[in-house]
Amino acid sequence: MSKPSTPATSSLPSQTLDTTPPRLRRFACMMYEAVLLFGVVFLASYLFDTLTQSRSGLMYRHGRQAWLFLALGVYFVTCWRRSGQTLPMKTWNIRLVGSGGQPPSMARLVLRYLLAWVLPLAAAGLILGATLWSGWPTMQLLIVAAPFAIFVGSWLDREGQFLHDRLAGTRLASTPSNVTKSVKPAASM
Repeated sequence: MSKPSTPATSSLPSQTLDTTPPRLRRFACMMYEAVLLFGVVFLASYLFDTLTQSRSGLMYRHGRQAWLFLALGVYFVTCWRRSGQTLPMKTWNIRLVGSGGQPPSMARLVLRYLLAWVLPLAAAGLILGATLWSGWPTMQLLIVAAPFAIFVGSWLDREGQFLHDRLAGTRLASTPSNVTKSVKPAASM
């Protein structure tokens, strides 16, 4: 009789899960994630347009935004729940764990997803306010910097963790490369 499977993080050495990944590695992971999210957003938008028969991106605008917010949430929460990692997190040897190193609960994962939007949306609001205040429409170009507001909390945290991770009771941890990239050798003939 086979043993029940245990979560992947329970077999990792604790000293590697205590290390916070450097900001540069988290930034690279974020850039890779953005490339993959293009596909997720494209497929979710295509499904939305097919189901609603919309012919323009402006039709059902608020419904589309809510749908994409849910689609991104399902993508992230599903990946984090399954292995604690998205594909870019596996590539960059980063794992999402609970504050004690255990796999986070579903409620914590959803809370983390929701809290991750706070700083970027606040930055977008500041950029909009600065644009309206100054009267310079070109200030809206700064919107590309809004997602990087997520790093602000990491410079204030003593362990370098993101603010939304601290509030959600989760954290990002470095994983050894042999754990995330382990491949079983093929059987010889």
